[in-house]
Amino acid sequence: CGKELMSQDELAVMDGGKCILQLRGVRPFLSDKYDITRHPNFKYTADADKRNTFDIEAFLSARLKLKPDEVCDVYEVDTEGV
Repeated sequence: CGKELMSQDELAVMDGGKCILQLRGVRPFLSDKYDITRHPNFKYTADADKRNTFDIEAFLSARLKLKPDEVCDVYEVDTEGV
């Protein structure tokens, strides 16, 4: 077993403005938390405006409307054994 980054006690009293990041290929490291409200695209999030909430049910129930003269490819998919 390897060495713990922090003990449970250290984690419990860790500064609320810090976080531990674990990224693939990089050793875990301590970093400052990013304030997402300062990001230029924050206004597009549901946290900024509830109207931006993604409605998965509406998305999945939407049907594609093809025009009579529109050409499309049709594929057959075998779902046996999936």
